[in-house]
Amino acid sequence: MASINYRSEVLSSDPDTIERLIRSSGFFYENEIPVARSLAEETLQQGEKSGYKFIFAEQDGKTVGYAAYGFVDGTDATYDLYWIAVDDSLRGKGIGKGILLKLIQSLKEENARHLIAETSSLKKYDPTRNFYLKTGFVQQAVLPDFYRLGDDKIFFVLKLNSLTPANS
Repeated sequence: MASINYRSEVLSSDPDTIERLIRSSGFFYENEIPVARSLAEETLQQGEKSGYKFIFAEQDGKTVGYAAYGFVDGTDATYDLYWIAVDDSLRGKGIGKGILLKLIQSLKEENARHLIAETSSLKKYDPTRNFYLKTGFVQQAVLPDFYRLGDDKIFFVLKLNSLTPANS
């Protein structure tokens, strides 16, 4: 497999790229696609003021995965992972893990303490939940019937530094 390069700058082509990645994953509803695009569009318009940050993975000049994340207002060092997606044809090849490792490295440089990820309890999200668990996240909470009846929201937390109290 060709080497992966990472970037954090948002390019004018990224909203379309994000839509392609989100669609290819097969994990997101149609009404979620404009939301994913809007984070990049807002970042292009407002820059850092948008509050959104990105890591893009590129292989042979093509963006093959990305993550969007941001600071949680009202905290001193916690971030949310809004989106992480890899082109479906390349899933299982370590690209998502590489994106997450770059994101974690960046957050550690900012002295972040926690990264929070959320996902659905539906069976089709088993790979997503396993990905979080394999990369060091701990399941912290379940909000029953959040998305729809029978579709719970599951919260995962990754502690980013040793200064985090054991029960936080």
